[in-house]
Amino acid sequence: MSIINYAARVINFKVVYYGPGLAGKTANLQYIHRCLPGENKGKMISLATGDDRTLFFDFLPVSAVGVRGFTTRFQLYTVPGQTHYNMTRKLVLRGVDGVVFVADSQWDRLRENVESLRNLDDNLKEYGLDLATTPHVIQYNKRDLANVAPLDYLEYLLNRGARRAPFFEAVALDGTGVFDTLNTVSRMVLVKEFGQAQEARP
Repeated sequence: MSIINYAARVINFKVVYYGPGLAGKTANLQYIHRCLPGENKGKMISLATGDDRTLFFDFLPVSAVGVRGFTTRFQLYTVPGQTHYNMTRKLVLRGVDGVVFVADSQWDRLRENVESLRNLDDNLKEYGLDLATTPHVIQYNKRDLANVAPLDYLEYLLNRGARRAPFFEAVALDGTGVFDTLNTVSRMVLVKEFGQAQEARP
């Protein structure tokens, strides 16, 4: 749910990068943060969660152009990948406007992708949200590795039926597909809110 600051004339939108551990959620945000010009980004804040190599969350406001006299800002978060941090995942999802599900394309991670997507669906429902009606994009990451599943099979497992979403192949470490993913989910959020789209990329 967008948060409007009438005094500052800023509308804040929250986008959460969700997915299994080590799928590339943190790599996405790190690449985005590196590439954005200094005036378009806030400080990246990271909190480690014990033995999980991902971050507790990343906070990254991305300034976009104005809408109806307001400046729109996107706050980008990741969630920890390991299942025993589900309470943290749920907390980070509170007030979410859009979701990027980062899937690990490797064959041996398919079960974890399915479980993480199911977990996302369950956690959204606790806030009265449905993945089918929440702006979301699926990113199939690590497409540069040798042992990846075919795209058609990943789509069958993770992206079919009523909640079918736009998808992108990606290599988050070198930026392939990263801004395509971000721009698409940000446009979807803005279309839902205002009925118009704009770019988040500098």
